[in-house]
Amino acid sequence: MEHKHHAKSSLMFMGSEEILDELNLKGDEAFMDAGCGDGHIAIKAIEEYLPDGFVYAVDNYDPSIEELQAYKKENGLENFEVIKADITADIVQIGDDSIDMVFMFNVVHGFKSSDKMEEVIESLMRIIKKDGKIAIAEFNPVDWPIGPPIEIKYAPDELEGIFNKFDFDKVYLNDNIGQDGPNGKSHYVIIFEKR
Repeated sequence: MEHKHHAKSSLMFMGSEEILDELNLKGDEAFMDAGCGDGHIAIKAIEEYLPDGFVYAVDNYDPSIEELQAYKKENGLENFEVIKADITADIVQIGDDSIDMVFMFNVVHGFKSSDKMEEVIESLMRIIKKDGKIAIAEFNPVDWPIGPPIEIKYAPDELEGIFNKFDFDKVYLNDNIGQDGPNGKSHYVIIFEKR
């Protein structure tokens, strides 16, 4: 089952600040918003969370890329890079061991439906520094009136099993974030660190 939602904003589930506060950024990291969609996380990160950092906004959806390139130009940002790329393949525009944190919001369930999660981790391993992190905000694996079908939602322990195979260790989990629903909160945030 293929699942696509080009550039549908995830803001309906929780705000950028609620998510970015979970990531414990110091302010000088190289940060990649992978599958950035409309870029609300990348923009909030560059404006308020990473004054001395660098933000890469990566997506393969042309309208999102064009809007973010316009935002970069209008604001004269030198520490903001917009990249059109498929994150299941090598992102050649980014050098080896150069990213402190890759972040994905409502993205990884699409890799479960396409069976590409391991390919994504392999493509990201090259660009993430030793002790760098992959942070994921994703739908809790419960029935919800909106969002993807439950069969393509990853449970946190399921993701942990996959990431452990690639020398990443879980260093953080908050499974109680986002909107309230009939079966609990809509989302969780999980962070893995590269050994």
